[in-house]
Amino acid sequence: MMKDQVDFYIPTFDDMLAAHDRITPYIHRTPVLTSSYFNELTGAQLFFKCENFQKAGAFKVRGASNAVFGLSEEDAAKGVCTHSSGNHALSLSYAAGRRGIPCNVVMPRTAPQAKKDAVRGYGGTITECEPSTSSREEVFAEVQAKTGGNFVHPYNDPRVIAGQGTCSREFMEQTDGLDIVVAPIGGGGMISGTCLTLSNIAPQTQIIAAEPEQADDAYRSFKAGHIIADDAPNTIADGLKVPLKELTWHFVSNHVTDILTASEDEIADAMKLTWKRMKIVMEASCAVPIATILKNKERFAGKRVGVIITGGNVDLDTLPWLKS
Repeated sequence: MMKDQVDFYIPTFDDMLAAHDRITPYIHRTPVLTSSYFNELTGAQLFFKCENFQKAGAFKVRGASNAVFGLSEEDAAKGVCTHSSGNHALSLSYAAGRRGIPCNVVMPRTAPQAKKDAVRGYGGTITECEPSTSSREEVFAEVQAKTGGNFVHPYNDPRVIAGQGTCSREFMEQTDGLDIVVAPIGGGGMISGTCLTLSNIAPQTQIIAAEPEQADDAYRSFKAGHIIADDAPNTIADGLKVPLKELTWHFVSNHVTDILTASEDEIADAMKLTWKRMKIVMEASCAVPIATILKNKERFAGKRVGVIITGGNVDLDTLPWLKS
């Protein structure tokens, strides 16, 4: 078994419930915001689950905390390690810091400086790699062999998926039900957690994944019926550059209704519009769902639509609409 793989255990609804109990002391129950402007613009009722206000600034603290606080004392003493373009790295560093154990992360050298700074701020140790999946996994194998830490995969990990599923549980409680939930897709951790939860408590709710056109391997996988992995896609949505894996493909192939894509300009425009109209800081990756809704208004018109804003860890010096 490759070091980047995990045992193929499909997390259950009970795992999600246990995760929510486990992580509640370490996370925020994030707010849900609405916008009359976006409702009028789209013809839908939009509800924004603001994980950009989450601890460590991203939804990934849910899965990371579930993994860290679920470790035995013996395993925790060895620390944890992972590879990540940013939000999982800083979320795992946050959780490890709360438990008082070491955290080693491998990050692309091109990862946003704000995310690198956050990792170090939470006590994590960074080893840099080239911005490709192959380099990331190769360097990670060396780091794990050296440190002996417990590997917490950014998304292909049942503990992580169960933790991410807690977001949709809260979302449904806060909105009294939704017709559609839209979330970004990269490796598929958030979408998988959404599928895990909604297939149990709201099976009638459609789950739509949103992806950049320039990193559309999940879209192509969905259409082909098997995983198609790109090694080093280039998009401003830096959190969505990684490919699906076995566990996340299980949920995507069985529960996702559709995958929609948006261009780089559409993503940047949606990000800027959301900042301007809702007065919230969110990453380019979070703008992809909004961009796809604006692009496919007829698909969502008249529906109650939940949008998961996944994170707010932005490098303010490299915003996509700034002139270089």
